[in-house]
Parts: sequence; C-alpha cells; structure tokens
Amino acid sequence: MPTTTEFQIFECQNKECRLRFPSNLTIDNFEKCPSCGFRVLPVGTPFTNQKPKAVITQPPLTRIHLLLDNLRSTLNVGSIFRTANCAAIDHIYCCGTTPTPTHAKFSKSGLTSEETVSWSYHRNALEVVENLKHKGFNICSLEVTSQSTSVFNQSSSVNSGNHVLLVVGNEISGIDPGILDLSDSIVYIPMLGTKTSLNVSIAAAIGIYVKRFSLIES
Repeated sequence: MPTTTEFQIFECQNKECRLRFPSNLTIDNFEKCPSCGFRVLPVGTPFTNQKPKAVITQPPLTRIHLLLDNLRSTLNVGSIFRTANCAAIDHIYCCGTTPTPTHAKFSKSGLTSEETVSWSYHRNALEVVENLKHKGFNICSLEVTSQSTSVFNQSSSVNSGNHVLLVVGNEISGIDPGILDLSDSIVYIPMLGTKTSLNVSIAAAIGIYVKRFSLIES
C-alpha cells in the first residue's frame, strides 16, 4: 500500500479572489489570504498525496550506469540524480565540466539523492566509455544523429542481463563524437511540437525510464 500524507486545502472567502492553496505551503497566517488578505477557511476533502512504495523486481535488475558528458547546470544534474535514485541507477559518472554533488547548489534539486546514488568524477568521458565497453557494457547514447532510432523503439533495447551505460551529453554541443563512435546504439526522443529539444534533465529522465522498463519487460 502507498504511504499517505494529508494536507488541508484552504480557500479565500473573497468572491473576487477565491485563491485555493494547500496547507503545506510556507505561509505564516492561515487565517488570511496570501493574495488579497481576506479571510480563508479550510474546505473540502484533504489531499492524500499518496506516495507509491518502491517496486521490488525479481530477478535483480539489470545494472544501468549513467554518464553525464560535460553538462553545465548544477540544478539539472541534481534533478538527474533524483531521477536516477527513483529508477535504481547503479552509478553515475560526472565527466568533464559536469557539476558534482559537492557543489553548493546541488541540494536544491538533488534532495539528498547523492547519499543513495553511487557516483564518481572523471575528467575524460571518452576514457570512461572505452573502459566500460572493454568490460562488456552496452553503450547507449541519447543523441540526434542520422543513425539515431526512437528511444521508444523496443528493438533499440539490449537483452536483460547485459550491463548498460546510458550517455547524456552537453545541452548545446551534445555528446562527444568519440563516444558516439563507440556506442552500440544511439537513440533520440521524438519531438511533436515546434521546439526541437528538451531540458537535459527531462531528456535524461525519459531515457532512464524507457531503458529501465524495457529491460524489466524484456
């Protein structure tokens, strides 16, 4: 069963305002509306805010490692670490210019995920990939190239039991071409709107979860 935390909802009684907000917000006085200052009252059914328990998969999950190649934003890296925790990523390689959990701003988005996700820093991402490929890892790069296939194409997945390295690259320049040359597969995320890219933490999350569950179900 999921764990549950209850929060009350409040509503401003000013008919021209009617602001609704949950009790978990940091507001000093719940008797007055933070927008107009009018009286507020608790209303309706409380939020349950249910949190699902971790999924225990048997046999043990295929090992997935993640390599961050020259990322720039500490907040994006923190968000990626949090996603990695949720998806049971085994290790993260922070490479080149990629900020690490030692950065002062990391905790704003990482939310202590660095305490449960194994990680290491390396100056040269290509050397890391060469070493892991030599150890038998399947290298999967998240990048748009003329050879890329959709990340949602299950044929791009490897068989369960094989160790996987998922590579995510710089927000502007992308993944080191030397790493792409070593990749066993290169996948991209299809765009359906007018924009042609996603925030790197969002792209990484999609890649992580598609790879994780394609391996569970294979």
